[in-house]
Amino acid sequence: MHDNNSGHNKGERYLMRAGKQDRGPIEFRSRPADRQGGVMNIGVSDVVCVPPTMSICDGVETMTREGFRRLPIADAGSRKLRGIITVTDIVDFMGGGDRHNLVRNKHQGNFLSAINENLRSIMTENVMTLHTNDDMQAAVEIIVEKRHGGVPIIDNDEHVVGIVTEYDLLKSLSIEQSQLTVEDVMSYSPRVTYPDCSIAEVAKQMNKYHFRRLPVVSDDVLFGIVTATDIMKYVGSGEVFRSMQTGEVAEVTARPIRSIISGNLYTTTPQKDIHEIAREMIQKQIGAFPVTEDARLIGMITEYDLVKALAQR
Repeated sequence: MHDNNSGHNKGERYLMRAGKQDRGPIEFRSRPADRQGGVMNIGVSDVVCVPPTMSICDGVETMTREGFRRLPIADAGSRKLRGIITVTDIVDFMGGGDRHNLVRNKHQGNFLSAINENLRSIMTENVMTLHTNDDMQAAVEIIVEKRHGGVPIIDNDEHVVGIVTEYDLLKSLSIEQSQLTVEDVMSYSPRVTYPDCSIAEVAKQMNKYHFRRLPVVSDDVLFGIVTATDIMKYVGSGEVFRSMQTGEVAEVTARPIRSIISGNLYTTTPQKDIHEIAREMIQKQIGAFPVTEDARLIGMITEYDLVKALAQR
């Protein structure tokens, strides 16, 4: 593991330890699955949509309250899809990428002013969608091959009638037969951060490397895991406002990430069957497990890894 002065940005570390065995990423052969039934059978039909005129602050509060990672943006009344906002967009807005320009440039770093802009200013407009007559395989192709964590389902008039996510696919695919174990599908040598790294630095790392979560390591010991949802909840729960004095974004993102990590730390081992770990993810409603061996972090396994593996059997 590199130390903090090895040429990386502050707070950016990369785990380079191998496990006991010389394990490489398994290669999957893409094979269309024979899965009948419409996508609405696995998706959620009771979808919360919000109008593009809603403020970013209210949108994030809605996502936090409902426990969503993504929120379709639709016209009030007709529910015609106009865009989508995701938890990664919120991280981007908080300091990671292009959406942060709204805070930094238009509002000169004033977080309170920027967060009252409407959702239209940071939403994704060209949304990849599924239609009511699409099947489960169509959802697999978008979520696995195009790496979208969730996809709105629309009717012929582009009205939002449902949504399907990685979690929904995992619940459906967990009954598929497979002989794979965690070590066959997990990601090795995960990039890590440390407890005193600032929210701003973690946001930059997540956006730069397109991660939704980072293991947190202290003195080579797994301390926890910080997720994009943790950063969103920091805003959506109102915690960001409680200790605010100046209202500047540099102030609200300077807090160490150890102060916003939530939930219990669950880990798994390389030898565990992927069906077992899929059931645990579903039961615990979490999106990833750090993988440990001999008390050392050696990798990560996520919802995406499991959906990909189970869909290609």
